[in-house]
Amino acid sequence: MTIALSKRTTFLDYINVLKPVETSLLTFISIASAVIAAGGYPPVRIFFLVLVAVFLGSAGSNGLTNYLDREVDAKMTRTQDRALPSRRIDPPQKALPLVAGLIIAGLALAWVLNPLCFIVGAIGVIASSVWRKTISCTFLGMVAGCSPVLIGWLAINPMFDIRILLLCVLVAIWTPIHVWTLMIANREDYLGAGLHYFPLSWRVKDVVRILFGLSIVLYAVSMLIYVAAGFHLLYLILANILGALMIYANARLLFYTTSTAAWRAYKLSAFPYLGIIFLTMCLDMWLI
Repeated sequence: MTIALSKRTTFLDYINVLKPVETSLLTFISIASAVIAAGGYPPVRIFFLVLVAVFLGSAGSNGLTNYLDREVDAKMTRTQDRALPSRRIDPPQKALPLVAGLIIAGLALAWVLNPLCFIVGAIGVIASSVWRKTISCTFLGMVAGCSPVLIGWLAINPMFDIRILLLCVLVAIWTPIHVWTLMIANREDYLGAGLHYFPLSWRVKDVVRILFGLSIVLYAVSMLIYVAAGFHLLYLILANILGALMIYANARLLFYTTSTAAWRAYKLSAFPYLGIIFLTMCLDMWLI
């Protein structure tokens, strides 16, 4: 029984290295993008290929970032119990064949979809893995976050227009809100690990002003999507509610500048905001 439990724990450790929650969110916004590009009903084969390609590629990329961040993660209370920094997978290099295999498989399926999907996917993998834990990681994270959305879109419609541009802008603006609120919530943990890049190098009161401004811009972009994509009342109502919640959460952070307020803004930004607003776009097409 002990051996069986040990094997199960090891299996779960490898799964957790791939950040299943983050991978699921990236996969979801990718297939939602395919639905939007298709006007509601993408071909089943392409829809399935997008789902598998982005799921595998995102899992591999997330696993790679976990591997590259393992030494810093070992210094932080929030992350030191992860499988790689805690050495439950020892040596950490044992995770690399799985990570590499997932990335290769995801990119191969992206090529089957469209060479443009492959290029976008490769750029996303590179952007997510270089210059980790530096000021550049947030901005490269914008590129990596837009990659799944572009793959879903280009698999259906290999043409750029205002709709896909605005979807990418939405994700790009969402990224620093999501990342920086987490860093503010765990500021002392990051500083204790020797990380002093922006926004950690700035006073919290200055960073939260930027976050509040970004939350307003995020809301404005969601409204531009309503106009540009020709969505209906369902999207308008839910996008207004979600936008108001994001502005409220960041306004609260602006006034209180506490770790608790930052953590609440971070939790709201993840699936509740990004996941639901992409889901709303799909529902608006299906139900109206």
